[in-house]
Amino acid sequence: MLEYPCLTPDPNLAAAIYLPYYAGIDGLKYLFGPEVNSSFRHGLDLFHYLAHVDSPSIWGKNLGHDHFLVMARPAWDFSQPLSNDPPIFGTSFLELPEFFNVTALTFEARAYPWQEQGIPYPTSFHPPNLGFFESWLNRVRKSRRTTLMLFAGGGGISANPNVRRSIRLECENVTSMNPNGTGYLKFCDFVDCSNGICEHDPIKFMKPMLQSTFCLQPPGDTPTRRSTFDGILAGCIPVFFEEISAKKQYGWHLPEEEYDDFSVFIPKEDVVFKGVRILDVLMGIPRGEIRRKREKVLEMMGRVMYRKHGSSLGLRSKKDAFDIAIEGTLQRIKSRTQEIIASHRLE
Repeated sequence: MLEYPCLTPDPNLAAAIYLPYYAGIDGLKYLFGPEVNSSFRHGLDLFHYLAHVDSPSIWGKNLGHDHFLVMARPAWDFSQPLSNDPPIFGTSFLELPEFFNVTALTFEARAYPWQEQGIPYPTSFHPPNLGFFESWLNRVRKSRRTTLMLFAGGGGISANPNVRRSIRLECENVTSMNPNGTGYLKFCDFVDCSNGICEHDPIKFMKPMLQSTFCLQPPGDTPTRRSTFDGILAGCIPVFFEEISAKKQYGWHLPEEEYDDFSVFIPKEDVVFKGVRILDVLMGIPRGEIRRKREKVLEMMGRVMYRKHGSSLGLRSKKDAFDIAIEGTLQRIKSRTQEIIASHRLE
């Protein structure tokens, strides 16, 4: 944030005000610690500081409409209803009326609150300069795709026979070796990242992604997946099963009107209830269309990566995920504050 070119030390001149608040860290004591039964209090100390201690006039100018913050966890972790008694998992930060006006950038937003906006999960790729980025782009473009589809994530074979047709299991159930000479050595690959084994070793999933044409992105505990962005950085065409997994989340970074150009959508209901096989759908896509989709994925790569802090001027001349998030935030705040001004004039 300190590298952003349009900063001002005078809040009266600022179009937007960033709150350097680590909501995910501060929320740990309510999520897992001794104050789990007081999760409704998460954020109240921050509000008191903004509204009564640290220059209250800054907050009072627009009652938070010009403030924004980044929450490094899904919005669901901060959206426990205040009325829950006893409380369940999560804090109530985003349910506090005090913060209804603040724009919250989260890795996964809910569908209905206007103030939440999904931004890409950070990946393990943070290039320091333009040459490094272009070298990686060239490697991805030339990578030999020997596997048709891949699923990388946690979990294994489910013990529940009622979910054997689940999307997660399709990759494990298809025949791995390709007998038909269609150009692939494998129909499917499965990278098991259970128990956090992939957290500090991105090679475990990035190498298979570089060798795969399609990366399956089924919903997990929540609709979105970090592997969506890992896959894009590997040039692997994402396959979605719910619109809320990406299309209704990351509109700033992955425009809705372009999804048909870089991804595949198979409704999960068709897979779970109607017997549609993911393998059959993907095998039916013409090679020319696959090439066009991959080129579009490569084109969008820069939009979802976060360049390294202190990166070269050449790389900073290209918009990355951070730049796009700030640009979208400024536009949203501008629109909102103009609405407020217009409504006051009508009054």
